[in-house]
Parts: sequence; C-alpha cells; structure tokens
Amino acid sequence: MLSRRSLLGGAGASLALAATGGAGLLAAPMARAQAAAGQVADLTHTLTEDFPTFFGPQQFFREQKFAFAKDGFNLFELRVSEHTGTHMDAPLHFSADGLSVDAIPVANLVVPLCVVDIRAKAAEDPDAQVTPDDLKAWIAANGEIPDRACVALLSGWGEKVGGNGFRNADGEGKMHFPGFHVEAAGMLLETGAAGIAVDTLSLDHGPSPDFATHQAWLSQGRWGLEGVANLDKVPAMGATVFVGAPKHQGGSGGPARVIAVV
Repeated sequence: MLSRRSLLGGAGASLALAATGGAGLLAAPMARAQAAAGQVADLTHTLTEDFPTFFGPQQFFREQKFAFAKDGFNLFELRVSEHTGTHMDAPLHFSADGLSVDAIPVANLVVPLCVVDIRAKAAEDPDAQVTPDDLKAWIAANGEIPDRACVALLSGWGEKVGGNGFRNADGEGKMHFPGFHVEAAGMLLETGAAGIAVDTLSLDHGPSPDFATHQAWLSQGRWGLEGVANLDKVPAMGATVFVGAPKHQGGSGGPARVIAVV
C-alpha cells in the first residue's frame, strides 16, 4: 500500500520533472485532452412522447413506477417502437434473414462520417433526394469516401422536429421530406460504406411508394440511421461517428445514441 509520504514524494517528483524540462511529457496529454473538449457533437434528438413518427400515432410511452419523494428513487417503465426518434435500421428490418441489431459487428459502429449537404435543394423541393451527382460533387470536394463510412444526408429537416413540418403530410396524408435516391444507395454499396443516415423520418424520401432505398441498402448487410440531429455541427469530412445501437436479441433496429467526434 502507498504511504502518505510516497504519495507526496511522487507528487514532488512530478513537479520536479516539470521544472527540469519534463513538462512537455506531462503537457502533451493534457493539451490533447483540452483540444478534444468541445469537439464532440450529439447527433441524437431527445425522445419524447410526442416525437413525430412515420405512421403518425405515438410510439414512445413511459410510466413512472417509483418516485423519489415516495420511494427514495425514481424508476420509469418504457414502451417504445424500435423505429422511433433517432434510431437504427438493422439489415433485418428489410430482409428475411439479415443481421439483427445485436449482431452488427461493433467495428462497423465506429466509422468515418461523411456529410452530404443538400439543404439548398431541400429548401426548394421537400421531396429532394441525394443522387449520384450529389455524391460525385462531394467526392470532388472532399476526396474518396472512406471504407466503412457512414454517409449522412443533411437536409435541414432536424429543425422541424417540434412541429408538423417534420412529417410534412399533405391533404391526402402523403408525406414530403428528403431521402436517399436508390441509385445513390447503389453507388455507395460499391464504396464499402457501412451505413447511411438521414435527418428525416426515412432513408427513402417521403412520397416513396416502395421503400426502394431501404430494400436495396439494408438487404446488403448495411445499416441506416433515421432522425439524426445536428449534422450541421460537424464537417463534411473528418469526423468519426459512434453509433450506440441497442443490443436486444433479434431486433430490427432501435433508438440509438449517436455521437460524432471531430
């Protein structure tokens, strides 16, 4: 066991090291830690009972079972659809025998993040899609898409979460919001990307009649993220995304905590 004297001696040695030119050895990790501060972005919306859903009705419920004032601790029981809020689509979501969410290799959940900004296009047309031309323009500006990347669509739709504009349903109930064109998904399959992400309710654009992008992408063992937040807080290239996917057996997806580090 360490004595108080040895602890003080160690502290003195550290001070002496700093005073005699060893300060750089101590300062380097401290500087790295300080540099990392403020360079982490939370790409996750807070999940609430009234969070907009693809089908319309509420998909997240909570009931308080124990309260601190009465029981000395708080505990809530949750009921939630797998595909609610900021969440993951596992390959199993659109395939008969694809990987369930718990079986996705963890190495494919910590990957480079590429952000394709189509806000200008989406402002003019809510049904805008990321196309192969958008991907080619991104590559021309930023270089090749890294292996196992997550390629994210930034449409500006995340700012609409608090109102009806997120679903953006017309008088006939058809929704209008951006997504990935199936041809863009096909192009990304050739790059080795691990996942795609959108700041909307679906990988496919709102009026899609057949979920073509879901089917083309997820069936090939890739994953998707929907309802991602704060993509405008990270650069087009250079961030790493950490996908805190749920790990319930046999799941087709689930709410996720998504964090980007620059």
